[in-house]
Amino acid sequence: MSKLLITAKLPESVYQRFNDTDIELATYDDDKLISHKELLESVKTVDYLITALSTVVDREIIDAAPNLKFIANFGAGFNNIDVEYAKQKSILVSNTPIVSTNSVAETTIGLILALNHRIVEGDTTVRQGEFKGWAPTYFLGHEIAGKKLGILGFGNIGKEVARKAQALSLDIQYWQPHQLSDPEERSLNAKYVSFDELITTSDIISVNAPLTESNRHLFDEIVFKKMKSTAQLINVGRGPIIDENALVKALRDNVIGGAALDVYENEPALAVGLTELTNVILTPHIGNATVEARDAMGKIVSENILLADQNLNTKYVVNR
Repeated sequence: MSKLLITAKLPESVYQRFNDTDIELATYDDDKLISHKELLESVKTVDYLITALSTVVDREIIDAAPNLKFIANFGAGFNNIDVEYAKQKSILVSNTPIVSTNSVAETTIGLILALNHRIVEGDTTVRQGEFKGWAPTYFLGHEIAGKKLGILGFGNIGKEVARKAQALSLDIQYWQPHQLSDPEERSLNAKYVSFDELITTSDIISVNAPLTESNRHLFDEIVFKKMKSTAQLINVGRGPIIDENALVKALRDNVIGGAALDVYENEPALAVGLTELTNVILTPHIGNATVEARDAMGKIVSENILLADQNLNTKYVVNR
C-alpha cells in the first residue's frame, strides 16, 4: 500500500478523493506551518507528498524519504522545492498553474483600485472615528482611467491583468525577456517596451512575474529613483523581486508615490518600517485565496497523486 503525506490543511475535497483508494493517508492538521524538523520525521516512509507553497522541500527532506516518487506542490510556484535534486532522485514535481490566474489577476486589479482610491486608509479613518463629513477636497485619491499600467511578466496572470485593465481604460505596456506575437499584443491592446521604459513611464507597475535569479531584487534603490515620483508599485508576483528595505526608504522619502504588496521578500517577516507607512497596502499573500481557486488547485494535486499511483501520465510536471 502506498503512503501519502499532506503537509498542510487543504480543502476537504482533497481528502475525500482518497477515501476509496488503496493509498494510506497521513495528514498534518495544525493551523501553523509544518516545521522542517517535523517534516523530516514525517517523510521517512512516504511514497507521495502534497505540500504547500510555503513549505521548503530541500535536499535534506528528499534524502530523508527514500520511497518518495512524486511531490505535488499546492501552488503555482515551485521555488520552495529543490526540483533539480528531485529529478536526480527520479522524483517528479508538479505545481498548480493556470487555475489561480483569474483570482490573482482580480487581486491585482483590486489592489490598484484600493491604492488609488485610498480605500484601506478610508476604512481605518472611519473606524477610528476621524470621519467628520463630506467635504469638496477631503480624502482625495486618483482615477486610474487613462493612466499607464506597466506589467512586469506577461504570462497567464499578466495577460489576464491586461484583459481586466482594458475594461478600466488603462494604457497597457509590458516587459519580459521575450515579446509576444503581434496578433496577441493587439488582442490585449498591450505595447512591448524595454524595462527602462517600463519603469520610467508607467504610472502603475504591476509585478506578475515568477522569481528567477536574474530578477531577484530587480526593483532596488536605483530603479526606484528612475520611477515617477507619483508611481505606484503592485506586487502579487514574488516578494524577492523587490528589495524590501529599498522600498521602505523609497516610500518613506516619497521617491515613489505608493505600493501595494501581497507577497514579501522574507515572508512572513516584513522589512523594518514597512507597517508604519501609510502609502502602502499590505495583504497576507491572498492572491489566489478564493474558494474557487483553492478547490481547483486541490483537484490538480489529488488527481496527480492518483495518476502517479497508477503509473499514468501526470499533469503540470516541472522537472520531467
